[in-house]
Amino acid sequence: MKQLTLLILTLCSLQFSNAQINEFGLYLGGSNFIGDVGATDYIAPNQLALGVLYKWNRSTRHSYRMSLTFTELEGIDKNSDDPSRQIRGLEFTNQIIELSAGVEFTFFDFDLHQDGFVSTPYLYTGVSVAQHDNFFYNNLGEIVSEDTESYAYGIPMVLGFKAAVTPEIVLAFEVGARYTFSDEIDGSIPDAGELSSRSFGNLNNNDWYTFTGVTLTYTFGKNPCYCGF
Repeated sequence: MKQLTLLILTLCSLQFSNAQINEFGLYLGGSNFIGDVGATDYIAPNQLALGVLYKWNRSTRHSYRMSLTFTELEGIDKNSDDPSRQIRGLEFTNQIIELSAGVEFTFFDFDLHQDGFVSTPYLYTGVSVAQHDNFFYNNLGEIVSEDTESYAYGIPMVLGFKAAVTPEIVLAFEVGARYTFSDEIDGSIPDAGELSSRSFGNLNNNDWYTFTGVTLTYTFGKNPCYCGF
């Protein structure tokens, strides 16, 4: 009896490690920036965002997730509700490539092998890193490139809703803010130390950016073994 139990545990462990549900797909949406230049609306996409993502569904309640997203962040003072920013009149665009990894938690069981319509709200968080160019503003308010790049590390905070529209296709809508540990994306703090006199804005608030869009993923892999031992 002990040998039979051990055999079942071994087989179940092998299936659990090698036969999980996978998802791979595309992200399409928009982005907007919140910082020291431009408007401060948290959900106001104004630039196209494109990406790819992969999920490994560890259980019906959580998944490990990775994504790579490309967008161009934009800030235009004249679009701000702040009169002082409108008068200042600065503006910028900065292309970023973001890599994010973390855990997605569902509010309800999301079993891709369940018959019928399956859907649930979800939360996603983890870590992110965005590559961006460095620049500063001269006395005329014009952008001057520093000819260097930096990495803005951050924490993604995403709320979404997903549904299995077919047994193989999952469609989701999500809104996700990224709080970064950088204040350099909009050029308000130059990367080069000797240009510190060019710094402006609220030095106590770091940059944010937000993605709003949809994901479409294709599922593949066998039903995982949820052993009750």
